[in-house]
Amino acid sequence: MKGLAIATRARVSLWLAGLILVLALGIAGYSTVRLLLAQHDNRLILSLGQGHDLATSASDPAQLLYARLHFLLLRDRLDEAQPLLNQIVRDGDARQSAVALYAMANARLRVAFAQLEKGRIDPAIPLVRLAKEGYRRALGLDPEFWDAKYNLDIAMRLVRDFPQIEQSGEELPPEAAKKLWTELPGLPKGLP
Repeated sequence: MKGLAIATRARVSLWLAGLILVLALGIAGYSTVRLLLAQHDNRLILSLGQGHDLATSASDPAQLLYARLHFLLLRDRLDEAQPLLNQIVRDGDARQSAVALYAMANARLRVAFAQLEKGRIDPAIPLVRLAKEGYRRALGLDPEFWDAKYNLDIAMRLVRDFPQIEQSGEELPPEAAKKLWTELPGLPKGLP
């Protein structure tokens, strides 16, 4: 009887050792695949950083999507970057989404400044408004994002928001029309 119990224990021990070996090999294989994928993504991110444009897909990790977004924004290709931004905001975590929104808002503000330097005020105004919206959305996701607060303040000074006035289809009374201000602040004329 004792011999049977020892043989059973030996079989169970052998079976458990085999199971542990299979699990260890499975974990090692999974870790190896994850490492190879991470190395591949890092090579793609490095390539984008060196100025080589690469296509991305919806299944790519958020870091790779952000690298492509950054690549496109540096080249003022905002229309191509918008779908990537939407995907990052939809699928990424709050901090990654806030950083992506901030980057897009900065790119829009940079293009708006270039338009203003050329004296083109009309195309710059919507870009500044979109930048302000981006900063606000970034702050909604990360209220402590100080850089977004600072840049929102600059954009707010550049193009002011109109006060909310209810319009019922009638003309504005003269006193309400006086409360509105111009789009872009200019140099004040006359005495202070």
